[in-house]
Amino acid sequence: MKLQQASRQQTRIKLGISGPSGSGKTIGSLQIAYGLSSGNWSKIGVIDTENGSSNLYDHLGPFSVLRLSAPFSTERYIEAIHICEAAGMDVIIVDSLSQSWEGPGGILDLHNSMAGNSFTNWGKLTPKYNALLQTILQSSCHCIITMRSKQEYVLNDKNGNGRLTPEKVGLRPVTREGIDYEMSLMFEIDIKHNVTATKDRTSLFSGKPEFKLTPIIGQKLNDWCNQGIATNPKEELIEKINNAVTVDELLKLYKNNPAYQESLHEHFTKQRQRLDINRTAHELIHQQNQSSNGQHNLNAG
Repeated sequence: MKLQQASRQQTRIKLGISGPSGSGKTIGSLQIAYGLSSGNWSKIGVIDTENGSSNLYDHLGPFSVLRLSAPFSTERYIEAIHICEAAGMDVIIVDSLSQSWEGPGGILDLHNSMAGNSFTNWGKLTPKYNALLQTILQSSCHCIITMRSKQEYVLNDKNGNGRLTPEKVGLRPVTREGIDYEMSLMFEIDIKHNVTATKDRTSLFSGKPEFKLTPIIGQKLNDWCNQGIATNPKEELIEKINNAVTVDELLKLYKNNPAYQESLHEHFTKQRQRLDINRTAHELIHQQNQSSNGQHNLNAG
C-alpha cells in the first residue's frame, strides 16, 4: 500500500446499454464492438442468452457466439466470460445481463425459491451477484453489457386526498439497482434506435444530441481507452500473484484469469509453495508455543 501521483493509464471500457425489446441493443453492441476491436470480427465474443438472436447478424462478420441457456445462474455467466477470455477475445458482449437477475435460475428466481427470512436470504445472494459484477469489471477485455429496460412507476398522491395512483417515471434496466454506478459508460436506447448517454466517465457523449450506435462510436471509445500510460496485464497479474497472502486469494486469481493459467503456471506454483511453507512454519510455531505453555503450566502446578 503506497501513495502515488495520479497518472492516466490505458484501460478497457465497461459499457452498459439498456433499452426495450426491439430497440437494437444486440446489433448496436456488435457495431460498437467492431470499432473497439479495430475492425476484427474474430476478436468479438457474444454471450447470447436471448435464444441465439445474435446469430441473426452473422452477415456482419465472423464473430463468435456462446449460447447460454437456463439456468441463468451468476456462476454460469462467470464461466462463460472466462471462456471468452481464454479464447483470446478482445471484446465480450453479454447479451443480456437481465437474465441473470429475473430469468430462470437468476437471482430473483433463487430468492423466491428460498425458505426462511427474506432479508437473510438476500445476504446469501448478494455475494453471487457481486462476484459476477466484479468478473465483468476486472476482465482484461472490453465488455459491453446489454440490459432490457421496463417502465418504472411510483405511487403519488396527486390530489392530496390520500389516494395513491401510479405515475410513470421512465425506463429502468432490468437488473439490480445501481448498475450505472459500476459501468464506465451507460447508454439508453429507444425503440427508434436513438441513444443518449445517462452516465459518461469518458466525457465523449454527455450533453450531446441523440446519436446512433455505429462502429465510429467504438473507434472513439478505443481511442479514449488507449490514452495514457500503457499497461501490461501480465506483469500486473504477476505482481498480484507474488503479493497474495493466502492460498484462497491465490486460487481466486488463478480462476479469474484463465487466459494466463498456462503461461503463468510457474508463478502460481512457486507462490503456492511459499504460502504452504509459511503456513507450515506458522503451525509449527503455534504448536511449539502451545507445548511451551503446557509445560510451563505443568511446572507451575
